[in-house]
Amino acid sequence: MVNRRLFLTAAGQAAAGIFVLSRSFDALAQSRKEVYVGGRRMTVIDIHAHCLFQDVAPIIQGTAMANANLSDFVTLSPRRLEEMNARGIDIAALSVNGFWWYAADQVRARQIVQIHDEGLAEWCGTYPDRFVALSSPALQYPELAAEQLDYAVNDLGHRGASILGHVGGEVPSSEKYDAFWAKAVELDVPVFMHPDNSRNLIQPGQLDGVGDLSNIVGNPLETTVFLTRMIFDGTLDRFPGLKICAAHGGGYLPSYLGRTEVACARNNANCRNEKRPSDYLKDQIMVDSMVFSEEGLRHLVAEVGASQVVYGSDMPYTWPDTIDLIVDSPSLSDAQKEAILGGNLIRLLKIDPA
Repeated sequence: MVNRRLFLTAAGQAAAGIFVLSRSFDALAQSRKEVYVGGRRMTVIDIHAHCLFQDVAPIIQGTAMANANLSDFVTLSPRRLEEMNARGIDIAALSVNGFWWYAADQVRARQIVQIHDEGLAEWCGTYPDRFVALSSPALQYPELAAEQLDYAVNDLGHRGASILGHVGGEVPSSEKYDAFWAKAVELDVPVFMHPDNSRNLIQPGQLDGVGDLSNIVGNPLETTVFLTRMIFDGTLDRFPGLKICAAHGGGYLPSYLGRTEVACARNNANCRNEKRPSDYLKDQIMVDSMVFSEEGLRHLVAEVGASQVVYGSDMPYTWPDTIDLIVDSPSLSDAQKEAILGGNLIRLLKIDPA
């Protein structure tokens, strides 16, 4: 059960907003876009939906984490439902993706993640037909992260985890993190990986300037390195039941897979993977649909298969939405479109679409 004491203050602050939402919900439902493929109504599910909870502010006050971005823009509000309705998104898998709490000590890390997880449970409990939750545990303490994931899934009903592509600069692919990976496999839940501008890879200032390159270049680069390490370091072989879902189309890995395929045959590669990289992309690794072009979508499906691609919006951040791109794609069959829009996530997140 959710610890109601922790939510007392937050619930009081949110009461007015929830009341307004309940009064306007019928109007929102009437304006809800419906998505069809081949004359059939699709259930559209979003794996890539950001949120945060400002209730953590007192815990981080006076610490190195005090400058964490707790913007109103990312907090949950009735506007999120309005935007989902406008796009045609039926269900969003919410996750807190700042990951600044990777710098916290164990006491604060436990408190912060508990507030996030129980806040998500509260929100999803209020709108059970529109949202599911992913926990974002304190991966810097793998045993604690495993404990937090267990609580989130078994006690709060979360459907998986969300992690950063590195922990203090270290990709979590070594045996040090096996307690967390083992717990995800035990619980049979996926892990959504979201990057943070390649802060672990790029020298400070190198992606500054026009074009937001830390996002445009840095985010897919971090995802690429994370996935490649998970393959080459043998992590996916140690946990063959592990399911990873990577943001932003899986970074550059599916786009330049051929180079990765031949890497381990070169001298001194010392790869630990037991299969070809492409095999993991067709089984254990899934990617979201944020590639924004028909050719990008066609190539992504050609490399990983339609069973490994899921819809992602990056809400509430502003990016081109890919629902219509998927629906209108001349390269995909209706069955593939249905799988990408929601069918794959119905299975992965154990969602009842009824």
